[in-house]
Amino acid sequence: MRNEVGDMVDLYVPRKCSATNRIITAKDHASVQIIIGHVDENDLYDGRFTTFAFSGFVRAQVIIFLVY
Repeated sequence: MRNEVGDMVDLYVPRKCSATNRIITAKDHASVQIIIGHVDENDLYDGRFTTFAFSGFVRAQVIIFLVY
């Protein structure tokens, strides 16, 4: 929901898994959020970043894949 100025005023905005596009619930304590910074050609941080969120389901599948 947005106010009259156009700012987000929701109390809770659910995250979505970057791999499966599923909503990450509040009870998914195995989920992780990874923020990766962008660098320029001189390997200096340029102020931009990309955020990835992975659900516990995806993390469990990766562990199974690596073990077998």
